Amino acid sequence: MAKITQKDINDAVWKACDTFRGSIDPSVYKDYVLTMLFLKYLSDVHDDKMDVYLAKYNGDVERAKRAMQHERFIVPEHSHFKFLYDSRNEANIGELINIALADLEEANREKLYSEDGAGIFQNIDFNNSKLGEPKDKNTRLKNLLLDFNKEALNLRPSHLDGNDIIGGAYMFLIENFASDAGKKAGEFFTPKEVSTLIAKLTKSKPGSRISDPTCGSASLLIKAGEEVGSDNFSLYGQEANGSTWALAVMNMFLHGFDNATIRWGDTIRNPKLKEGDTLMKFDAVVANPPFSLDKWGKVEDKEGDKTTVSYDPETDKYNRFWRGVPPKSKGDWAFISHMIETLNEHGKAGVVVPHGVLFRGSSEGRIRQRTIEENLLEAVIGLPANLFFGTGIPAAILIFNKQKTSNNFLFIDASKHYESAKNQNKLRDTDIENIVNTYRDFAAGKLQPGVVEDKFSYVATNTEILENDFNLNIPRYVDTFEEEAEVDIAKVQTEIVKLEDELVKVQQEIDQYLTQLIK
Repeated sequence: MAKITQKDINDAVWKACDTFRGSIDPSVYKDYVLTMLFLKYLSDVHDDKMDVYLAKYNGDVERAKRAMQHERFIVPEHSHFKFLYDSRNEANIGELINIALADLEEANREKLYSEDGAGIFQNIDFNNSKLGEPKDKNTRLKNLLLDFNKEALNLRPSHLDGNDIIGGAYMFLIENFASDAGKKAGEFFTPKEVSTLIAKLTKSKPGSRISDPTCGSASLLIKAGEEVGSDNFSLYGQEANGSTWALAVMNMFLHGFDNATIRWGDTIRNPKLKEGDTLMKFDAVVANPPFSLDKWGKVEDKEGDKTTVSYDPETDKYNRFWRGVPPKSKGDWAFISHMIETLNEHGKAGVVVPHGVLFRGSSEGRIRQRTIEENLLEAVIGLPANLFFGTGIPAAILIFNKQKTSNNFLFIDASKHYESAKNQNKLRDTDIENIVNTYRDFAAGKLQPGVVEDKFSYVATNTEILENDFNLNIPRYVDTFEEEAEVDIAKVQTEIVKLEDELVKVQQEIDQYLTQLIK
């Protein structure tokens, strides 16, 4: 029997989305499709392993079931996809799926529950009115089960052409949902080319601990792990949105990263990646935080005339904002400060930011200055516009390095280096390679101060940064001025005379017409 390929599965899962298209927003139905993919995968892996044990124990079902209790996941009978498929015509099919997911969580508490006791399926409801009136909802769920029962979605490992196919299908779905979800997409997905770029810029050594404090569905974090080049690394993430946190947890399992630690909560107000009472330290921290997040900090709880402050960055217990507290309407430097404080003594951080972070004044300017004075900032990389889902504005990547070896700073303007597409621009492999090679040459001390590549890269000294009042706006360093072609004055003068002659003739014709009309 022919093995199922990545394309086969991608096509089949995307077809399954037809059940919801046109009637439900992609930002909503993505959770239902991705959850069903996860459930189907666990069910099919269970069946594959069960067959192996049955063969091993000569058909002894009880012995095989006992052996299955020690497998990666335990799948209760009524949580199995086959049970739900056989129940697809039941009037309460939405409720049956909810029960199946709750019992699957309970059977795998250590894996599918957060440290706070929240299950990964608690934010999804297959019996929800969002899926339509009872009759329409049941029809949709039945069609979803029918689609996932097709041979093209037989996810048994023995049927698949490679171990990474399920994770690949999950990423494929998330990326396509992001493309359809408009502004909401930026909350859960970083374009894969940008993820690849950041992963290469912060490339970790084997044995590293890697973190993303605003991990979304964990696509960037997974890329950073894969860039290590071995299986010897550990992944840690935190995500504030409960539904997106659940996607990240499932994403890790589908990629085989069972030991990844993904926490649910607000990284600024309630960081959960800790060792004892202190923040956990990492070899690499990568992130694409929400741009200029409003109301990120102080929380005042009012009850009658009494006001209680439940969180205040001024008195942050982890002292993350000792360089200064960012303005309450722009949380960019809050996330950067957190990332820097969670780096170990040789750690490196890569973060996506809006360009305002490079030059805005007041408290942001003071934090930026102190960070530069510590010599933590290593590179500023300007990206093309319209790369990110949900926003067309250009962004930049900042690289911070605790083991920076020089007092210089690398500036790259990659804003003109991309492949133009109808809905969204895209970094090409050559664009990524050029940025990464330039950065690695700089980090290795191979680049001297001044222009490295005309209109693309520049190495600035500490003195230049100081002369610019710690303003990191890229055009101050990378000269992108395009000279206009020389004007041929004589030719232009001739054209003007010619146009003036034609204007006189036209005016004469108009006068003649007016004279005739008056008569």
